[in-house]
Amino acid sequence: VQLQASGGGLVQAGGSLRLSCAASGRTFNNYNMGWFRQAPGKEREFVAAISWGGGRTYYADSVKGRFTISRDDAKNTVYLRMNSLKPEDTAVYYCAATSFRNWDTKSSEAAYDYWGQGTQVTVSS
Repeated sequence: VQLQASGGGLVQAGGSLRLSCAASGRTFNNYNMGWFRQAPGKEREFVAAISWGGGRTYYADSVKGRFTISRDDAKNTVYLRMNSLKPEDTAVYYCAATSFRNWDTKSSEAAYDYWGQGTQVTVSS
């Protein structure tokens, strides 16, 4: 699976962005998908995950209530809608995919087999 993230940009605090992650491959619907982010000088951290089939989602506490992850299997695409953005959301955002269906590992980087190239999100105060 190859992943291509897009949709990042510069936005003022309180604004919104929608990230997209387009996947190649015919079996996209079999993968759990996740979004991670890495701010300058910090380790990469989990943001959100969605199960294969889209029935379950999970969020980091820092984004819960503000971000929404969704998927469109017909388009082989996963989305991250980000509302009420804060300067601390500034980071490079990565999408990731895993064929390992154990939902218990949804927030672990090690569980993901495939990674996109990242898209920069900058939130100004």
